[in-house]
Order: sequence, then C-alpha cells, then structure tokens
Amino acid sequence: MSMGVEMTDPAVRHDWTRDEIAALFDLPFTELLFRAATVHRAHHAPDQVQLCTLLSIKTGGCPEDCGYCAQSVKADAGVEATKLMDVQAVLQRAAEAKDAGSQRFCMGAAWRNPKDRDMPRIVEIVKGVRAMGLETCMTLGMLTPGQAEMLAEAGLDYYNHNIDSSPEYYERVITTRTMADRLDTLGHVRAAGINVCSGGIVGMGETRADRVGFVHTLATLERHPESVPVNALVPVRGTVLGDMLADTPMAKIDDIEFVRTVAVARITMPLSMVRLSAGRESMSEATQALAFLAGANSIFTGDRLLTAPNAGDDADGALFARLGLTPMAAEEPMRAARACAGACA
Repeated sequence: MSMGVEMTDPAVRHDWTRDEIAALFDLPFTELLFRAATVHRAHHAPDQVQLCTLLSIKTGGCPEDCGYCAQSVKADAGVEATKLMDVQAVLQRAAEAKDAGSQRFCMGAAWRNPKDRDMPRIVEIVKGVRAMGLETCMTLGMLTPGQAEMLAEAGLDYYNHNIDSSPEYYERVITTRTMADRLDTLGHVRAAGINVCSGGIVGMGETRADRVGFVHTLATLERHPESVPVNALVPVRGTVLGDMLADTPMAKIDDIEFVRTVAVARITMPLSMVRLSAGRESMSEATQALAFLAGANSIFTGDRLLTAPNAGDDADGALFARLGLTPMAAEEPMRAARACAGACA
C-alpha cells in the first residue's frame, strides 16, 4: 500500500472512547472473538506467529518498586543482582536463539534508566544482533532524547516500555515513577524513529474498568505502538503482588478475561503485533489457542522470560504442530511495522 492509503485506512482509529472499549469487553465471548479474528485476518496472516527470545542482559538491583517485579531492590525474591553482560556473551545467546528459530531478540536490563557510560556497550550489542539478521528490541527503563537517538543510530528496531495498567491503577503498582514518565520515554523513542513496543500486565488485582483504561491509553496515542505485549502476571513470592495473589488467589485473572483483553487490543489496534507474553507457562493449550484466534501473533520462546519461567521450545513446537501454526517469516513483522507507521500516524 502507498503511504497515502495507509494513512487513510478506516480500520485505524485513535478516537476510541472508554465506553466503546468497555462495550467490546462486554460482548458475548464468541462474538468478540469473531470480530477480533476478522480484524486480524484483514491485516495479518492468521496461521503465522512470530517467535521471539528474551534475554536479561543486566539482572536485579533495580531501584524501582514495581510491585510485580522480582528484580526490584524492594523485593525479597532471591534474585541476585548482576552487571551488564559482555557484548560477546549477548551475541552468543542471540546466535543460539536464531539457531533455535527465533526471528526477534529482545534484551532487558533492570535499570531505572541507563547511564551514559553504559550506552557504548548497548550500541555495540544492538549492532551485533542486527548484523545476524534478527529483529532487535530493548527495554532499559526510561530514556533521555539523546539516548533514544543513539539507539536509533545503532539500528534498534523496537524499544519496549510498558505502561503496565490503567492510569488510575498504575500508582497502586508503582510509586517510584509515574505514567507520565513512561509516556515521556515513549515520546522520545517515537521522536527518534524507533518502533514503539508498549503493553502491560493483567491479573494484578485490577478491575475490568482498569483493563479498559489500559487499552484506551494505548489505542488513543497519536500513533499506536507497533508492538503490544499482553502479559498475565506471574506471581513471585517476595514481591508485593506475588504475596498478595498467594494470599487472595481469587484476584488472579481468569483465562476467558485474559483472552478478552487480547481480543480488544487486536480490534482497537489492528495493525499492531499483539504479543502473548508472560504467563503462558500456566495457560492451557486451549487458552493459548483462543488467544491466537483473538489476534495474538507473537510469543516468547525458550525456558525463561528474564527471571520468570516460560513454556519452552519443545512445548511450543508441539503446540504449533497441533494448531497448524507456522513461525512468521523474518521480514513480515517489519513490513507490518512500516504499514503501522503510516496507518497509525
């Protein structure tokens, strides 16, 4: 499609109201899935899923107090703080991920924000991973405009910075930075020309109204994120939310509500990659299948997601075989991002 056609695509809206999004959540489940699957098929190959690998390149010791995170210094989850990995060690892990079938390599560092002294090594890592033909994504905390520019010049494809929840529920999860801080970083990333990856976590004790607010915040941005991860909380003992859910298990989101969230994200942000992220290891194959039907078209493979367990390559391969899904071709996600860059503008 030409840029002009993309920019006038009637499927892409930025004027969603909370009432409209709430009405989507309230649809009969089968009707919601039908609508989401229809939107998905209009813009994406329904039988293809992107395979991603996530590596913690700097673990633990984060000064933030995010209630879900085992890497916070406020948590008592037994996570040992480490230094930033050497470039060659990261590249070795990236090569292994590519050999295992991943098309996208995501790297996370447990920082409030990177120090300028860390940036040269980060730049080297981005260049090295891109040279392998892998799509690159990083999450390093808050960025300055200058740091975003450095990452853009290095060729970073995506920067992840989740908004986590609704503006109203956010302050109940994190107090050391605000939703506005997160949106500022997304603005710096967008201004530098890097694709935005931003989603959140459900199952933190929030209400459906908070899930509506979470989707509304992303779907009404001036440009939709090209990548929207939807995570189900992995409760870890020693974290605020992990202890809360262990004591009040009814607060955990049920599978149908999780799939509803995926479907509403797909409908409201039709061109974005919707990523079925953390929490898959506790989901049944049926729940994952429903999430794919609802429009999820990306997963993380491997046994770990930063410090949390993950389903593993063998389990994913078996699931794909049963569902008739295939790994997405390496160039497809970036083609989708270019389309979204026009249509989401």
